[in-house]
Amino acid sequence: MKTVVFDLDGTLADTSGDLIAAANACFAALGHGALLDPVGDQLTAFHGGRAMLKLGFSRLEMAVGEEDINREYPRLLKHYGEHIDVFTRLYPGAEAAVERLLADGYRTAICTNKPEGLAETLIQRLGVRGLFGSLIGADTLATRKPDAAPYLACVEQAGGAVDASFLVGDTETDVKTARAVGVPCVLVSFGPEGPGIARLTPDAMLDRYEDLDRIAEVLVGS
Repeated sequence: MKTVVFDLDGTLADTSGDLIAAANACFAALGHGALLDPVGDQLTAFHGGRAMLKLGFSRLEMAVGEEDINREYPRLLKHYGEHIDVFTRLYPGAEAAVERLLADGYRTAICTNKPEGLAETLIQRLGVRGLFGSLIGADTLATRKPDAAPYLACVEQAGGAVDASFLVGDTETDVKTARAVGVPCVLVSFGPEGPGIARLTPDAMLDRYEDLDRIAEVLVGS
C-alpha cells in the first residue's frame, strides 16, 4: 500500500509562533522579557525547546548554564501544551493535499520529533487527526528520527508498505531518516529554511501542496 509520511512542525504546520511564545513566557517569568523574535528566530524554534532557551539566554549579559536550560525546559513544555494552537496554522493546501492522497488510495502518516502527546493534541486541535493512519512522536519509541525505527513503525501502523513510501519533511533530520530507511525524501521550500534547503539534495522539492499529487506519482507510482 502506497504511503506518504509527513513531518509535522515546519512541514504540515507552521508552529513557530507558539513555540517561540512558550520560550518567551519562560524568559518573561524570569524578568527578562521576550528574548526571541517570532520572525527572525523561526529556524531555531524548529530545532526544539532547548535550542530556543539556549539562544535566548545567550542574549543576556550573564552566565547561563545547562542547569538553567534544564530547569526552564519543563516550564516551556507546560506553557506550550496549554497554548499549542494560538498562532499555529496548517500550511496552505496541506489538508486538501492529504485528502486527495487518501482519495487516490494512499495511506498517510505523521513521523515527528515532537513529543507524541503534544503532536496528538495539536493535530486534533487543527482538526486533521482523522486524515492520518498513524502518528509516531519523539518519545513513542526508544529512538527518534533520524533513526529508521520511528519511520518503519509509522508506515506499519498506517497499514502501508515501506518500499512504496516516501517522507515529506523540512530539515536535514528528515533527509537522514529517509536515507536510513532507503526511501525517497521530499523537502518543502516553504519551511523554516526556505528554498535554501535544496542544498541537501532531496529527491524532490515541494514548493506548494498543490504539487504533491504529481510528486507522489513520480516517486511511488499511480
